[in-house]
Amino acid sequence: MPKQLTLPAPWKRRLYLPTYAVKDAARLAKANSRTVSYWHFRGGSLGPALPGRVRRQPLSYLQLIEVAFVSTFRNFGVSLQRIRKARDYFGQRFDTEYPFAELRLKTDGHHVLMDMLEVEPDGELNRLIVGDAHGQLAWEKLVADRFAEFDYENDLTVVWHVAGRSSQIKIDPRIVFGTPNINGVPTRSLRGRSLAGEQVADIAEDFGLDETDVKQALAFEGVQLAA
Repeated sequence: MPKQLTLPAPWKRRLYLPTYAVKDAARLAKANSRTVSYWHFRGGSLGPALPGRVRRQPLSYLQLIEVAFVSTFRNFGVSLQRIRKARDYFGQRFDTEYPFAELRLKTDGHHVLMDMLEVEPDGELNRLIVGDAHGQLAWEKLVADRFAEFDYENDLTVVWHVAGRSSQIKIDPRIVFGTPNINGVPTRSLRGRSLAGEQVADIAEDFGLDETDVKQALAFEGVQLAA
């Protein structure tokens, strides 16, 4: 049985609450919603790449983070079976239920993966690791870029800079129940006001935001503003 997180309630509980619809998780991870469902319930002879989800139930924050990493690995060409194999190995080594959400995946995961590959070589997984002229190991840039989107506390991913480090938009389960927000304001709230016909300046004033923040949030929500 994987060890339980030592974070205090109710903060700890928020990590496990079913909060994100599959379609929303897929959009945030830049994947297809049917594909995300497939990751949870199918995946070949080893079973689903991300086991443990209850059918027709939204994803938790920790499950959302794992979806983001599976999306990254798939974009790099790693098959679901190999992702499942690596996830199982990380889970055993880290003694945790959600290894892709652990700080140790970022700091030690490349070494752990190489330990696994020494026993069972795998060309697909091996491509995730790069080495320099001195033999130092590191995550391949595509994976490292994903890690760079996260802030960690208590050795766990707690903040996702979901639109990149240059953006103020974040997902934090401690703020507005993990809804994407900008300076504490849910981006979907700004989207609703814009679609209702309100001007950016008025929305910014009502929420105490800069107009650039509002425009950034609306772009994130797919709202096209008139030139």
